[in-house]
Amino acid sequence: MKIVLATHNRGKMEEMSAILSHLPIEILTLDLFPHISDIPETGGTLKENAFIKAETVHKITGLPALADDTGLEVDALDGAPGVFSARYAGEDATFYDNCTKLIKELDHIPSGKRTARFRTVISFVKNEKKLWTEGIVEGVILDHMKGEGGFGYDPIFYYPKLKKTFAELKKDEKNNISHRGKALRKFQEILEKRIELNG
Repeated sequence: MKIVLATHNRGKMEEMSAILSHLPIEILTLDLFPHISDIPETGGTLKENAFIKAETVHKITGLPALADDTGLEVDALDGAPGVFSARYAGEDATFYDNCTKLIKELDHIPSGKRTARFRTVISFVKNEKKLWTEGIVEGVILDHMKGEGGFGYDPIFYYPKLKKTFAELKKDEKNNISHRGKALRKFQEILEKRIELNG
């Protein structure tokens, strides 16, 4: 089976491909479909946005499509930036811009009140079949960036169990405990059962 990853985000492509690498499927990226531009995320929830992306790519390519939408939910900000995480500092915001804005927004919040979580929804569309799974990981937002790896809010998302930010983790470490890793492993279980049934 060929599956298209419905994302232009290089970091997401690498993470998703690595986690799904042992499955008997061929992972295609949007690099192979240059006519597919950025897909507007007009949904009001992560699930809606994930399906908008997967359905759009499936419709254009005719191939099964896998998409994710991820949000960072900060308790002190009533769950913001949430669905607006990728464009928190503006439509053309960089990862650095978003991190800097969030640090500033939490400037007055003490360390004990800076709890947050990453939430990922994975969606899969193949003809009339639509599947989705979710993964969540809890952490704390730092008041400074730390680490060179990862992407997005990884440099300020501190994972207490490992005493590191996501940007300080090795790729395998992050994939083992991350929100996206959890959601993809749940999806993987569903897909493996389906492949067994079909095979």
